[in-house]
Amino acid sequence: MFSTILLILLVIIAAVLLYAATRPNDFVVTRTASIKAPPEAIFPMINDFSHWPTWSPYEKLDPQMKRTLSGTESGKGAAYAWEGNSKAGKGRMEIVNSVPSSLVSLKLDFEKPFRANNSVDFTLTPSGGSTAVTWAMRGSRPFIAKLMGLFMNFDTLIGKDFEVGLANLKRATEA
Repeated sequence: MFSTILLILLVIIAAVLLYAATRPNDFVVTRTASIKAPPEAIFPMINDFSHWPTWSPYEKLDPQMKRTLSGTESGKGAAYAWEGNSKAGKGRMEIVNSVPSSLVSLKLDFEKPFRANNSVDFTLTPSGGSTAVTWAMRGSRPFIAKLMGLFMNFDTLIGKDFEVGLANLKRATEA
């Protein structure tokens, strides 16, 4: 009886591990918001890390978080490192491409609570009297993330933060 239960458990575990291995090797999380402001009013809020406390939901995770701005003041070469509590973690991001009023691309490196290297794009597209602002993050998905993804929805988890950030950006620029 015990050996039958053990065999069934091993088959279930093997099936879960095999299924996780078939999950995509990459991920992308994207959210878009329409903001009633010209791209020229929104772009500086993204292109200059000194404005991020105004709208980024990640700035609120740890009031005691250590922040270090370096490189250029804004645009390509501007960098922002942080170290905070277990929610905020530790990492660094750098603007690697900046096209005035239309695109800001970041290299995003997490050290804690886990190592990850992702890319982030903010795309601003004028649409009538508004601007469609898209926040997208892409990265590779190692096996452990594939396995965790069977039990957690990363798109929902991260996408919720992006929605909050875009709503904050909307409030800050539609005034």
